[in-house]
Amino acid sequence: MKTTISTLLLVLTVTLSAQETKDYSKQVATLDSTIETLYAVISGDKGVKRDWNLFKYLFHKDAKLIPTGKSPKGEINARYMSPDDYIKTAGEWLVENGFHEIEINRTVQAFGNITQVFSTYESYKSKSDEEPFMRGINSIQLLNDGKRWWVINIYWMQESEENPIPEEYLPKQ
Repeated sequence: MKTTISTLLLVLTVTLSAQETKDYSKQVATLDSTIETLYAVISGDKGVKRDWNLFKYLFHKDAKLIPTGKSPKGEINARYMSPDDYIKTAGEWLVENGFHEIEINRTVQAFGNITQVFSTYESYKSKSDEEPFMRGINSIQLLNDGKRWWVINIYWMQESEENPIPEEYLPKQ
C-alpha cells in the first residue's frame, strides 16, 4: 500500500512539474519571432504581470541590457544590467504604470551567425494612447547557434531634442 501511494505521489509530482514547464522554442525560432517576443514580453497594461521566465529565456547567459543617456550632471553614461537586474530595476514600474513598447522600424545587418538590429521604438503607457511618451532605438545584438536565436546585448538610447532619431531609422512615408 505504501509503495502504491509513493508511486502515485511521484507520478503526480512529475506530471505537475511537466505541466509547469513552458515550451518557448517557437518564440526564438526566427529573428522576427525573437524580436517580436522581446517587445511583447515587456509590454502590458497597468496591473498586468509580465512573463519574466520568457523574458529571461530570450537572453544568452552572459547577456547585457545597456541603457545610455545623460546623468543629472549632464554626463553621458551607460549602465550594464543582466536580465535579472532589469527585472529588479524596471519590472515593478512596468506593472504599476503600464508600458507598451512598439517597434516602428528595423534595419538588420548579418554576417554568419551574428546579427545586429537597429530597432526603432515608440513607448506608450496604454494601448489607447494616441502619442508616445518616449521614442528611441534599441541596438540588439543576436546570435543564432543553429538551434535558436539568443539576445546577446540590447544597447539603447532614448530620443531627445538634442538627439532626434535620424530619418533613416524611421518608417518610410
